[in-house]
Amino acid sequence: MQKIFDSPIRALDGLIFDGMFIAAGGFGLCGIPELLIDAIREAGTKDLTIASNNCGVDDFGLGVLLKTKQIRKMISSYVGENAEFMRQYLSGELELEFNPQGTLAERMRAGGAGIAGFYTKTGVGTVVAEGKELKTFNGETYVLETGIVADLSIVKAWKADTTGNLIFRKTARNFNPPAATCGKICVAEVEEIVPAGSLDADQIHLPGVYVHRLVQGKHQKRIEQRTTRAAA
Repeated sequence: MQKIFDSPIRALDGLIFDGMFIAAGGFGLCGIPELLIDAIREAGTKDLTIASNNCGVDDFGLGVLLKTKQIRKMISSYVGENAEFMRQYLSGELELEFNPQGTLAERMRAGGAGIAGFYTKTGVGTVVAEGKELKTFNGETYVLETGIVADLSIVKAWKADTTGNLIFRKTARNFNPPAATCGKICVAEVEEIVPAGSLDADQIHLPGVYVHRLVQGKHQKRIEQRTTRAAA
């Protein structure tokens, strides 16, 4: 089966459709599958439900799909610095399901592992638990969260071999691996593709069995926040 494609648009060919559910990797501005997101924007695919830690910023990452009104619902942890995300949510244009970061990552991991749901204490007594089943274990209340299974996963890795084994760098490892496993199909964009057998097996973060298509490209290196400190 061909895994390597020469452009993001070709890598997504036949996989995207209106109303679909996408799991997207990335944490802040780190590890965002920016090339695949741009390809979805160009395709005009709409009414999307997207599970991702956040929604990028106004002009980068998933923020570009907000700008074009292609996203119907976000399953997310963090509104953050995206003014359009906040505006659409507050105006009722965008449906938002808040999930704590750990819960969202575990929902993705559970979906990829074939686990239908799990109980967690996180979110009990807050809006996160509204409408969800509660259960008591050893005198403590837990809320039932369901595993996420998406139509498509889009992720960004540092390096891949030709069979799809992936290595992520630093913070990009937070959400990309669980996002990759929970999609029925996973497309990964990478900075470098090396021959099979070139990667140290102990350094591989995601086995190629989870990755169906690969595309190599050049990526922006964005800094999410800059802090300054006055001299003493």
